[in-house]
Amino acid sequence: MQRTKVTTLLLVTVVTTVVGWLVVVGLERRGTYLPRVPWIVDVALVGLAVAVFWAGWAVRSYLKGRRPSLDPLRAARTLVLAKAAALTGSLLAGWYLAQVVAVLGDLAIEPRREKAVAAGVAALSAVVLAVVGLVVETFCQVPPEDGDPSERGRSRPTGESAPEADAAG
Repeated sequence: MQRTKVTTLLLVTVVTTVVGWLVVVGLERRGTYLPRVPWIVDVALVGLAVAVFWAGWAVRSYLKGRRPSLDPLRAARTLVLAKAAALTGSLLAGWYLAQVVAVLGDLAIEPRREKAVAAGVAALSAVVLAVVGLVVETFCQVPPEDGDPSERGRSRPTGESAPEADAAG
């Protein structure tokens, strides 16, 4: 499994922002205004980032030799969780940025300014989730084994087994 590229996440964020802005502006032209983003969204995103980081820290501790054992399935699930967190954070950042961009022209109006601030904080929380996802992906990266010269410069996520282990097991 390949690591998630930052450029991919940025592209997802930009595309989501543009599409989201079109949706928000289209809804507002029809008289439908989205409510302000509640603060619980920020708490949930940051809480999810903490949970992903905690799961990744266990994998990192095992790879550094500070933890005696780790279920390989848990390590693989942690890697998938990290990838999902990175993509989800990127998508949500784009959606909340779209809401900020949609109200930029009306910042002199107090409710619109409050909506922009709330959506901006939610976008920052989503970026935190995406960054934590990328960091945890690096935690789950297994260094190449010294004995196999074909594997030098490459690394496997913890969920993948070494070819020697497959042959032996």
